Amino acid sequence: MTRRIHVLTDVVANQIAAGEVVERPASVVKELVENSLDARASRVEVALMRGGKGGIRVSDDGIGMGREDALLSLDRHATSKISSSSDLSDIRTFGFRGEALPSIAAVSRLNLDTREADQGVGTRVVVNGGLIGTIEDSPRQRGTTVEVRNLFFNAPARAKFLKPVSVEARTVSDALTGLALANPRVSFMLTSGDRRLLDLPAVDDAAARVSQVWGPEQGGALILVSTEDTGLELKGLIQRPDAAKPGLGRRYLFVNGRPFKAQKLVQAAERGYRTTIPQGARPWMFFYLQVAPGVVDVNVHPTKAEVRFSEASHIEDLFESAVRSALADQMSSATLDRELAAPRLLVHESGEQFKVRGADTDAQMALFIADAEVGDAAEGQPVTELAASRPNLWQVLNTYILAETRDGILIVDQHSAHERVLFQRLMEAFEAGGQDGQRLLFPLTIRLTPPELELVEELQGLLDRSGFEVEPFGGDTVIVRAVPNPHPYFNAERAFREMIEELTQGSELVRSAKNQHEKIAMTFACKGSIKAGQQLADAEMQELFDQLFSTDLPHHDVHGRPTIIRLSATELARKFGR
Repeated sequence: MTRRIHVLTDVVANQIAAGEVVERPASVVKELVENSLDARASRVEVALMRGGKGGIRVSDDGIGMGREDALLSLDRHATSKISSSSDLSDIRTFGFRGEALPSIAAVSRLNLDTREADQGVGTRVVVNGGLIGTIEDSPRQRGTTVEVRNLFFNAPARAKFLKPVSVEARTVSDALTGLALANPRVSFMLTSGDRRLLDLPAVDDAAARVSQVWGPEQGGALILVSTEDTGLELKGLIQRPDAAKPGLGRRYLFVNGRPFKAQKLVQAAERGYRTTIPQGARPWMFFYLQVAPGVVDVNVHPTKAEVRFSEASHIEDLFESAVRSALADQMSSATLDRELAAPRLLVHESGEQFKVRGADTDAQMALFIADAEVGDAAEGQPVTELAASRPNLWQVLNTYILAETRDGILIVDQHSAHERVLFQRLMEAFEAGGQDGQRLLFPLTIRLTPPELELVEELQGLLDRSGFEVEPFGGDTVIVRAVPNPHPYFNAERAFREMIEELTQGSELVRSAKNQHEKIAMTFACKGSIKAGQQLADAEMQELFDQLFSTDLPHHDVHGRPTIIRLSATELARKFGR
């Protein structure tokens, strides 16, 4: 009988494996640079010819390899990172499968140049479509250089799917940027032809790396995130709400130093921004998660771009709460200063362990310590001290309230500030069972459209708990017998009509709410708060300050607009030429 099943040759097997690992030039660069980082390189240089379609060269100053290891690195499933299945639960390196280099070699013409520091001479291996050709001595210094030419020369169908040179180069740049953010103490260089796309000298912290890549203005718009739980530690940088814009925001996630993608964690972080940014705004996020062994499985996806957590829902909650806490800090509010310094997120010194309760983690991947800048601000004039210090307050244009601090001036939008106060007050009331309204001596009779009438009937219970006592009065009419009493200037009929209209027709604000409770609280806060143009007495301004700074998120109204703008003493002096 003729045998139909046979074992594939190593060359064919590697070509098949390459289909999962090597998709485009960016895939090659990612795998080779990860090898460089695993080799403890302090400098990595990447050169592209025709965006990588013509050639790719990755050079590093890492520990290099001896001849025997250099040859073994070209065999499938040959690795120095693990020796048994039990090692998979505590992987700290980027590579561990032993597939990347042989897969790349299978679909290209590859030269491997490497040398260990204690070796008198290096090794050069030439590979053509997975077949090792010449092996010879190399005069190079310590480290490794891999040159890839004619990518997919023996897989023309795959080569046809490559994008134009500019697109492939940009994709490589994006991949290298992610690795550079995870390793700020490593120097990175990327050139494409005669163009220098990235030039990132080593820096001490992740925030400085962000400023290197996207400029100091973007770095200065970031605030610190920091929280921990048993076996988990989350640190990072997020964009101040006032700096968040629509469009494609930068989102980078790292776990134990490894870049990965997780849309649910991004969504959890976005939930932390709720009621602080307009709908559609996409804040920048850079999150560095350290976890204990066994919490994360990195052996999920061929490209290792996805991971699996054993405590996924708990980690999502951690992301949301961490963002929420960071936004409550005074550093998250808007400033008129133009020259802003990024918050410093210092990498631990080598030899110092980044402690996650329950686990020791790799020092190189340990990211951040507390920022001295934040400490200086706290020694100045924290916003939360304003209530206790009772500053002098001035109303400007019957709309803004000014207060002097030891570091400058605060400008508070009275409508936005009261909006935040009313929102939190009503949400807390809902949790406690509701709030009583004030009965009207003369009840309001209000006509509604059929959709509005239907909505009022649907929300009857929530309206009652928010302080509105509403009942049908026949036909298209309802009678309002009691209303909340948020301030002396409250126009109950106007607020109720505008609330019901917005809840019925929908708006960005309504769509941003996660439930009906929030819809009611948001619309009531918006329509029921003190308006711009309303003159306030001194006691009323002081009460508003006290209430605002007792909320969880005093720096933003429910639309995501700032409630507070800071004008520092430095900026004032600059304006007057001092």
